[in-house]
Amino acid sequence: MEVRLNKYIAESGFASRRKAEEYIVQGRVLLNGKVVKNLSTKVDPFTDVVYVDDIKLKLKEKIYFLLNKPKGVITSTADEKNRRTVVDLIRTSEKIFPVGRLDYNTTGVLLLTNDGEFSNKLTQPKNKFKRVYIATIDKDLTEKDKEKLLSGVYIEKDKGKFLSGVQTKKRKGKFTEISFVKENNYKIVKATTVEGRNHFVKNMFSSLGYRVNELGRESFGGVTVKGLREGEYRIFTYKEIKKLMDNS
Repeated sequence: MEVRLNKYIAESGFASRRKAEEYIVQGRVLLNGKVVKNLSTKVDPFTDVVYVDDIKLKLKEKIYFLLNKPKGVITSTADEKNRRTVVDLIRTSEKIFPVGRLDYNTTGVLLLTNDGEFSNKLTQPKNKFKRVYIATIDKDLTEKDKEKLLSGVYIEKDKGKFLSGVQTKKRKGKFTEISFVKENNYKIVKATTVEGRNHFVKNMFSSLGYRVNELGRESFGGVTVKGLREGEYRIFTYKEIKKLMDNS
């Protein structure tokens, strides 16, 4: 996950971005032992070495965790009702935050980090990272409704826009793939989407009259929680981060 050289210098605390650009143009910056003067130069924070005036720069350590989120935990850094949050489950002295959201009783893949750029990349809709969910619904999903969910259904009204007191049309959402986890069981549905809107999966099924009784995220961008029990977590490695970004 490369960043522009001036941003790297600024994030190291050595100088502002504008001052960093001056240093680059003046030939005072070395990247992997070579002078660079191109302002569009990019740096890999995990592997590249940067010096300014013989001073080696070092960014604040970025940390990443992969959590198998359990039920009954808020996906937030704090809760006004003092309920347990996903951050409470991670043992670290660093200030971290969840990447995106999972509902209170939704389980599965959740990444946490102190890296805002990493989080933004994963959650921006234009990057289309696949999310795979396993949903247990209250009745069999019909073939007709399955096709509707794949072609798109209206699930959410635009906010804050009214014409003659009537709210504007709803926004459309869709699943990119749908399959069934067990043969001849049409209540346990595996649904894939690139959408990250709040309550997206539940709202999709609800729009057609289905209630989601259980929901878990099986994977996010190909990342799974295989080997982790609910509530367990582990370090998410730089190698895994690179693989995740390469798949985007």
